[in-house]
Order: sequence, then structure tokens, then C-alpha cells
Amino acid sequence: MDFQLNLNSETVDHAYLGQPLMASAETSLREVLQILREQHQGGILIQKEDALVGIFTERDALRLMAADAKGGQVDYDQPIKNFMQTEVVSVADKTTVGESIRVMSEGGYRRLPVINSEKLPTGVLTVSGILHYLVDHFPQVIYTLPPKPRHAAGEREGA
Repeated sequence: MDFQLNLNSETVDHAYLGQPLMASAETSLREVLQILREQHQGGILIQKEDALVGIFTERDALRLMAADAKGGQVDYDQPIKNFMQTEVVSVADKTTVGESIRVMSEGGYRRLPVINSEKLPTGVLTVSGILHYLVDHFPQVIYTLPPKPRHAAGEREGA
């Protein structure tokens, strides 16, 4: 019961938000890939002036590299605005953890920008942030799970 109550009442800022990694829409694809690599991040938010206009993730990078490997001739010096996803799904900073999980699950997203009332990114909700949140609420359940929860013994143990 406590779990359900927390999911429906606590806002996303309790779920270990990451700092938003930002780049300008004019930044080259090469520079964005370098930033992602250096920062050990899986996604970067793209802004034009002060507005959030896109997102570029590791999935987008993999698609481009696969196309390039097949002879697609990707120009890594073009601006990131030519490669980013322009329809950014985000959640407001007052959104509950439960609603955010629903959005991520239905859309298949591994990260969601969290925006404030001025529509500016204040953080990034990730799957790992949600997992940390769940561990905080259920440490006994999580820490006592066997290494292979669905493992069935091949033969009986003991005498």
C-alpha cells in the first residue's frame, strides 16, 4: 500500500534526476558524439536559444552508425539539428513518479526530460533513477533477491 501511495503522490524529483546534458542545435554531430562519450551519457537535449527543440540519444547514434557502415555516407560535420528527434516527450517537474513510469513504459523511453513551468529542462529521468527510487522504497525485497530469481534446480539438494 505504501508503494502505491508513493508512486501516486511523490513527484519525479524524488527519482534521482540526472543533470540535463545540453547542446546547441548548431553543434556538429561529431561534437555531440564526443560530448556523449566524454560525459558517459546516453542522451543529450538540444536547444535553440533557450527553448528545448530536440533530443539525440545513443539509439539515434547507433542508427546513424549502422547507416554509415552500409554506405550511407553520414556527414559528421553537419549540425545536430539534422539528426535529432524533434518530437521530445517530456514530463513536468510536478508529475508523479507513477505517471512518469507509465509514460516511459508506453513510449519505450529510457530517458525523459523533466521541464519546469517555463518549459526549461531541469533534469532527466532515467530508468536507473527509477530503479534507485524503487530500491529506496523496497530495500528488503531488492537486496534479498537471489542472483537468478527464476532459476529452477536441476536436482534436489541435500541428503
